[in-house]
Amino acid sequence: MSKYCLKENHITDEKLFKQRRAIIKSSLAFSLLTFSNLLSSDDKKLTFSKDMKYSTNEQTNTFKQITSYNNFYELGSGKRDPMMNADKLNTDDWTVSIDGEVENKFILNKDDFVSKFPLEERIYRLRCVEAWSMVVPWIGFEFNHIIKLANPTYKAKYISFESVYDPENLPGQKRNTLAWPYREGLRLDEARNPLTILSVGLYGRILPNQNGSPIRLIVPWKYGFKSIKSITRISFVEKIPDTSWNLEAPNEYGFYSNVNPYVSHPRWSQKRERRIGEFRKRDTLMHNGYAEHVAHLYEGMDLTKNF
Repeated sequence: MSKYCLKENHITDEKLFKQRRAIIKSSLAFSLLTFSNLLSSDDKKLTFSKDMKYSTNEQTNTFKQITSYNNFYELGSGKRDPMMNADKLNTDDWTVSIDGEVENKFILNKDDFVSKFPLEERIYRLRCVEAWSMVVPWIGFEFNHIIKLANPTYKAKYISFESVYDPENLPGQKRNTLAWPYREGLRLDEARNPLTILSVGLYGRILPNQNGSPIRLIVPWKYGFKSIKSITRISFVEKIPDTSWNLEAPNEYGFYSNVNPYVSHPRWSQKRERRIGEFRKRDTLMHNGYAEHVAHLYEGMDLTKNF
């Protein structure tokens, strides 16, 4: 008998062989999907300047970390759901309405945000209310540009933000996790602060869907959920607006939600945080390290009550 002759028990059963092939193909498809969703739906490079005044010099998290570990409940409640379901968010023909107590109401499309405003890189700390953090190189522009174009009236005291609503396609909106669409809000003076930006990208490229494409808010001294993603409407209003997490659990998520290590969440401490990619926890800084720029906004306020 030839030494290359195979015995019957050395031959993989045809059914088992096909099952293994199917598993391999499925794994390969999963890997390709993961890789493609890490990239932007529009991998266009952006032209921008480097901010030297407000950016931190801390080590940034990697592109993979930033785009694969997210809270974006419209795309699912798991940390990797936004990446895996990123293709469900359709940003074609995207527009944002600016209205309310303003002299000038207008509509911007997603290309306007890239072409009509001076883009710059802002490297900001991001602190989640869940006690983890990142450092992200956002690309965007100061929200002040929107305020100047809108020219708010004397009645405008707050700004209300509204996110995408597409329950037919967004898996998270098929469930009543929150009252959809997602809403957030700022005081007008908070929105005017130069730290407040609208982001259209990160790491020099168009913002990936899982990070809130095509336009999202960034307020670095507040917990991450205040930085609403995939904005469709910006309204200047007279009274304090409803915000989604505050409506869901007002004793846990206040309107302001400023990063504050001295005010604990009812279910955990906010004194320390885990920087994604690091093993040891670090101390959380008041206002996420931006107190010199924003503490004056809250002078005389009891931050244990106005949390």
